[in-house]
Amino acid sequence: MTQSIERANMRRITSNIFKGSVGNLIEWYDWYVYAAFAVYFSSEFFPKGDPTSQLLNTAAIFAVGFLMRPLGSLLLGRYADRYGRRAALTLSITVMASGSLIIACTPSYGTIGVLAPIILVLARLLQGLSLGGEYGTSATYLSEMASSGRRGFYSSFQYVTLIAGQLVALGVQIILQQILSEPDMKSWGWRIPFFIGAVGALAVLWLRRTMDESEQFSKMGSESRQRAGTIRTLMKHPKAVLTVVGLTLGGTVAFYTYTTYLQKFMVNTVGLSKEVVSWINFIALLVFVVLQPLAGLLSDRIGRRPLLISFGILGTLLTVPLFLILEQMKNPIGAFFLMLTGLIIVTGYTSINAIVKAELFPTEIRALGVGFPYAITVAVFGGTAEFIALWFKSIGAESLFYFYVAACIFVSFIVYWRMDESSKHSRIEAELDGKRG
Repeated sequence: MTQSIERANMRRITSNIFKGSVGNLIEWYDWYVYAAFAVYFSSEFFPKGDPTSQLLNTAAIFAVGFLMRPLGSLLLGRYADRYGRRAALTLSITVMASGSLIIACTPSYGTIGVLAPIILVLARLLQGLSLGGEYGTSATYLSEMASSGRRGFYSSFQYVTLIAGQLVALGVQIILQQILSEPDMKSWGWRIPFFIGAVGALAVLWLRRTMDESEQFSKMGSESRQRAGTIRTLMKHPKAVLTVVGLTLGGTVAFYTYTTYLQKFMVNTVGLSKEVVSWINFIALLVFVVLQPLAGLLSDRIGRRPLLISFGILGTLLTVPLFLILEQMKNPIGAFFLMLTGLIIVTGYTSINAIVKAELFPTEIRALGVGFPYAITVAVFGGTAEFIALWFKSIGAESLFYFYVAACIFVSFIVYWRMDESSKHSRIEAELDGKRG
């Protein structure tokens, strides 16, 4: 009987983790399609000119989308802490679908002039609002739904699906590159992936309505609910808030550098073809996906802090040499292994950052606490990484960007070195133990 109950409970956990994760995948697919196809649609939304200038404009809009993420995390984080993780996750996917559909249907600059980039900005703002709420709520839901002693493993699936979303975007790009000519891709082919994202989001909308609510939220008392999701309650945890900011800073810059920007770097600086770079990114990110649950499982055994410290040390020391070597690397296989090295390094952050943040906050403020300081940090540093890189390139000082990334990682390393081991002081476990007692 006991084993039967345990198996049923495990199936329930797995089912809910899957439903939460696949929604996260579609959200991030919709977000990354913009970055993956920017090399094709940048000329459609901006006047004819230098390719780097057009990419700079689309990168600026990519950064603008990040500016909405703090607002999204504030609104949806508050909503999740007040009305439930499931309700907030359902709302966020609806908003993301709307943004993708708008981008897919927006006419080019040649058709409607300056309205084209304006509509693009507005759609990107919607997507930023959605994604801002998705991260904190998703991280909270996966962390709360996971079984004790396996929270690092289960919560790592947030980045599994996050990266899988990027992989799907790249996979769609590779398929379209084989089917369509480059002129067709630039003219209308780039719209297809945005339509795919909108349709996928509608399917996830139904799926998320069938998820269970987390035990921690369901059992939250009426007194806790009254103060749930407010800035005033969040400010009662200043150390946790600052820890989220510090541990995110270097991680988000490194993540967006090694994934989103590196694709453009290998085309625009190294000189590899778009098709070859798409394959390099796809295979490297596929390996990256596999590494996430393995590292999450390792953190359940040895703790979260050793993985963060390893990322801090290796990222600080190796980022500059990696990029300097990649600059001269004309061999696609060599470029692949250099990218993979960067991704292995950043795994120390990506695999466990969600659970570390969730373990810092009590239930009534967890979604807002995880999402809001994270979103602000990502907006300021992660969302601007690509723009800063292209700006340094435009003034002929691209190598300074490599030092900028290393410096950001070093700042986070100091935080990792000074912080407590979150798995040993987990607010999630402490609350559950208190309720059991």
